[in-house]
Amino acid sequence: MALRHVLLIHDDLRYGNSGHGSGGAAEAAGSSCPPSEGRRLPGRSAGGPASVFSMTEACYVGNAATDAHVARGWLLGHFAPVDDARHTDDLEIKWGVHPSGDQRARWVKDEKRSTVVLLISGRFRVELPERSVLLAQQGDYVVFHNLSHSWHAEENSIVLIVRWPSVAGYAAPDE
Repeated sequence: MALRHVLLIHDDLRYGNSGHGSGGAAEAAGSSCPPSEGRRLPGRSAGGPASVFSMTEACYVGNAATDAHVARGWLLGHFAPVDDARHTDDLEIKWGVHPSGDQRARWVKDEKRSTVVLLISGRFRVELPERSVLLAQQGDYVVFHNLSHSWHAEENSIVLIVRWPSVAGYAAPDE
């Protein structure tokens, strides 16, 4: 089941080549890839289920900055159409582009998920009960489990957020 949730399969894993295409991800942005059912992973011997890469859906090649505009930055999760390679109940991924002063409309209460927020650029503050965490240098991150939270961008910021599992019911009213 988890193998069907592949976003992008690098060419060298899929076809055993160098992975150097002519146009990269931009060439196929927003496109579906051919299915790869039954292909063997390089270096794996025939035999058990772990040696065969099987995918029931096509992969998806995109650009986070472009695709982020579709669903408030969320690229992967339960909210994607079921027949889309980006659909999964296992986790959510967000490419968050936040202008200075942007903030979550209200605190997330009764959180039952885990989250990692990774700063790509800017200054981004994550508010947790009894703690405020400032992400100020590229690569700074915070991980939290089952905690109410909020956030605000102190400067123009880009963050990568991974949350698990992916469940409905946490969007702020204005989202």
